Amino acid sequence: MLTTGAPLSEQTAITRTVKVASGAFAPGHIGELTRIVPFEMVDEVLAETRAVQRRVRLVPARVTVYLLLAGALFAELGYRQVFDRLCAGLGCLAPARPTGSALRQARQRLGAAPMKALFDLVRGPLATAAAQARWHGLLVVAVDGTLLPVPDSPANLAVFTKQRCNNGTGGYPQIRLAALVACGTRAVIGAAFGPTTIGELDYARRLVGDLRAGMLLLGDRNFAAADLLNRMAATGAHLLVRCKSGRRLPAVAHCRDGSFLARLGALTVRVIDAEISIATSRGTRTGHYRLLTTLTDSSTHPAAELIRLYHERWEIETAYAELKSTILGGRVLRARTPAGVEQEVWALLVAYQALRTAMTDATDSVPGTDPDRAGFTVALSAARDQLVLAAGIIADTTIDLVGAIGHHVLAHLLPRRRVRTKDRIVKRAISKYNARGPAIDRTTYKATISITMLTTDP
Repeated sequence: MLTTGAPLSEQTAITRTVKVASGAFAPGHIGELTRIVPFEMVDEVLAETRAVQRRVRLVPARVTVYLLLAGALFAELGYRQVFDRLCAGLGCLAPARPTGSALRQARQRLGAAPMKALFDLVRGPLATAAAQARWHGLLVVAVDGTLLPVPDSPANLAVFTKQRCNNGTGGYPQIRLAALVACGTRAVIGAAFGPTTIGELDYARRLVGDLRAGMLLLGDRNFAAADLLNRMAATGAHLLVRCKSGRRLPAVAHCRDGSFLARLGALTVRVIDAEISIATSRGTRTGHYRLLTTLTDSSTHPAAELIRLYHERWEIETAYAELKSTILGGRVLRARTPAGVEQEVWALLVAYQALRTAMTDATDSVPGTDPDRAGFTVALSAARDQLVLAAGIIADTTIDLVGAIGHHVLAHLLPRRRVRTKDRIVKRAISKYNARGPAIDRTTYKATISITMLTTDP
């Protein structure tokens, strides 16, 4: 139960602070929008996780939740500066500024459970009418892992390890994050993370429960382990995973398009071998791809179409780039304890999902608009601006965040995606001396892609 011991003026200021804190995620009206992270959702999560404060504080639990979400949007700032942004639109109505210690204690009292529960409420593939989200009626999703650096405090170093280099260990300790992402909208369906001493496949196994019938899962060569594929296929989801070209897979039957069927434990998979060539004015490059899929009917799901579809796996790499480069700006996370790291990562995922929801609603309001054309940087910038302005919170303000994001996204749609012609390269070197060099070719070429099926003799 909340007590009423605080002066009325202080309670009013606290209420104003809570309203401002929630302003960045208030519902908007571009077409038919959903509520993303409203008060009711936060209060329900706090009640379920028993994280509601027992007395009135300057930084109540609800404010702490929105402080963490705002902190994800302003990754370059400390939490006191983030709190200043939350109250910037109130002017003289702003409450007293908490100390850094008060904000730290508020985050510690809250814990990670409410943020995880909040992520469980907002996660999902997002409803969209965009044709790019599905292929032959199947929802296209991808799984992959990435690394995030955390502060090298003694508490973190006791749990998280540093990356091994040629001359030993260096840099910051890291956590491993694995996610299941909807390729059409880049929304996060599920996530698991923890120390890098646990392998990527182990985290992927924790995501198996998020797979459903009607999904088509894309994965790279690391996820072609037979036991993992059998567990994933048992959920009813279909698979399209790359494997090593030299892997021995005896054929048990041959298909008309040149692919063949093989067995992986109890699972029957279709093996597709192909050469993919990309030709530009600088020459031609060719690569060998071998794909495994549970779509065994070659007439219903042609091999050439599956090969082209596999390129959509890069959408999860783009999602990770938006998290690590756009939101975090390549920075290390703030939290100096493992519990704080867990709390911060869940908050980061919730903020990302909220932005993705607003972007999908915006592109859906214009039929035929590819979700790929929504600029994540544009959406993030609009969210920051609306949070500082407390839009939709003060009585004379009529702009709301989701509406503002939608208008900004639609006004600055990206051009249609060009054909990819370059290999992946390190964009942020560990050392400034490990530069990419002056010989990098940054010219955009017109490219032609050709696919040649490699057949095996029956």
